[in-house]
Amino acid sequence: MKTIIAACSQNLSGSRASIQTALRTLLAVPWPSQRDVGSALQLLAVLQWVLSFLLLGIVSLLLLIYLLFTSLWLIPVLYVAWIIFDWDTPEKGGRRLPCLRRWTVWKHFRDYFPVKLVKTHDLSPRHNYIIGSHPHGILCVGAFCNFITGSTGFDELFPGIRSFLTTLAGNFRLPLFREYLMSGGLFPVTRRAIGYLLSQKGTGNAVAIVIGGAAESLSCRPGVTTLILKNRKGFVRMALRHGAFLVPSFSFGENDLFRQVVFEEGSWMRSIQRRFQKMMGFAPCLFYGRGLTSCRSRGFLPYARPITTVVGEPVAVPKVENPSRELVDRYHELYIRALLKLFNENKTKYGLSESDELHIL
Repeated sequence: MKTIIAACSQNLSGSRASIQTALRTLLAVPWPSQRDVGSALQLLAVLQWVLSFLLLGIVSLLLLIYLLFTSLWLIPVLYVAWIIFDWDTPEKGGRRLPCLRRWTVWKHFRDYFPVKLVKTHDLSPRHNYIIGSHPHGILCVGAFCNFITGSTGFDELFPGIRSFLTTLAGNFRLPLFREYLMSGGLFPVTRRAIGYLLSQKGTGNAVAIVIGGAAESLSCRPGVTTLILKNRKGFVRMALRHGAFLVPSFSFGENDLFRQVVFEEGSWMRSIQRRFQKMMGFAPCLFYGRGLTSCRSRGFLPYARPITTVVGEPVAVPKVENPSRELVDRYHELYIRALLKLFNENKTKYGLSESDELHIL
């Protein structure tokens, strides 16, 4: 009996010593610093945004198709009926949720790069505005962060101005993705949607349009500042019809977020990209960024490069219901001059050299 008790006591002592050793080892492990936690949150914020824009629409569509062939078939049927009933909502003001602009996740998103918004001139709430956003880049990070989220202080810099951002109309035909876009304040880049924002919501509205669009994304690469703008005049015509002032903006650093395989003009791959763009509204780009686990690996996340979006001086535009071609050309030229002035006055402040030029095609 004494032997058994002694053996148990020895085992208990050994277990106690093992637990104490394990605790000491655990306590010796360095806890993540505040900086490490912040970096992880920033990475997760960017990850959810990239996955939402690249996969949410397609995954939702495939899921609804799958559910049609299961016992839950009523769910996709009811949702499709809702989409048909709600078809015109994106072009009639949408369903913007202002609280989403204040989500903490967007602050982590902003700090990952980081993104900064710079004001050069005031915007009066007595007018409406069309903000030209340049360049397109791959995923329009600067335009989204500055004009959709409140993380960079747009509301404070431009009091009384409500900002909106337009995107491809086809995105609003994808299930669930359309709800996600509308809740954030995105609208189709169509005459009807833009006209509604500029005529049915009073004054103090600023509609941001990424004018270069999909065609411009094909030329996106670090160190290149080429814009597709020379023949893009529809936004000027819309501004004249509604008397909306034209405001140039440029996101320095936007083209540094990804690396892209750029195919030369005339090559068969470039031809496929152009045809796909005409049919689908966007161009398939072969691009890569950093990986999830390391900035040295390759993946689909953008590199952490600073983006500074500078909003320039507004160009006053009269209200002309049926503007002539000559009038459109005149204000288009005034807009280009204002954009060039903005670029040249700020390029050396935000990472470019004095010799860098803005090429407009």
